Amino acid sequence: MSIDRARIEAAVIELLAAIGEDVGRDGLRQTPSRVADAYEEFFAGLAGDPVEPLSDAVPLGASDAETVLLRDIRFRSICEHHLLPFTGVAHLAYLPGGRVVGLGRLAKVVEILAARPQLQERLTEEIADALVAGLDPRGVLVVLDASHSCVTARGARQTAASTVTIASRGELAEPAARAELVTLIGRGLV
Repeated sequence: MSIDRARIEAAVIELLAAIGEDVGRDGLRQTPSRVADAYEEFFAGLAGDPVEPLSDAVPLGASDAETVLLRDIRFRSICEHHLLPFTGVAHLAYLPGGRVVGLGRLAKVVEILAARPQLQERLTEEIADALVAGLDPRGVLVVLDASHSCVTARGARQTAASTVTIASRGELAEPAARAELVTLIGRGLV
């Protein structure tokens, strides 16, 4: 799926006119095209399959880790409520159920799902579901910690506020197993 650049540019022109701006002035003349460029990047995940990066998982060897934890995966997304960005870090853990995947593939899952109009709560669940579908692990834990422009730059204007969401599946839905991994994440999250 590709974006409709002409419609985005026309919408931006209309939006600028609606707020009383002169869309023909020097500083705004290229804005519709720039916004279309940005939206193409921001929403590239709409065309991606988040399970595909996990398709090359390999059989688990006897020396492979009991738990795989990848911390501090930086991401950015666009909140679907205000079309404003939210940025943060994702922490992903899984208990291999017979297969493991390259760590960069885990970050790719986050990247694909974050590059869509999103809610942080849904993004957290979708990442967990993609890991379950692609790896068939014994357990999954996903923790996102993000700062939302709709909270920091408008409305409440709480510049230091962040939102934490957690999704767990399988054996990692057990409170003790979850607590151990949250401690390993090292952020003081509960």
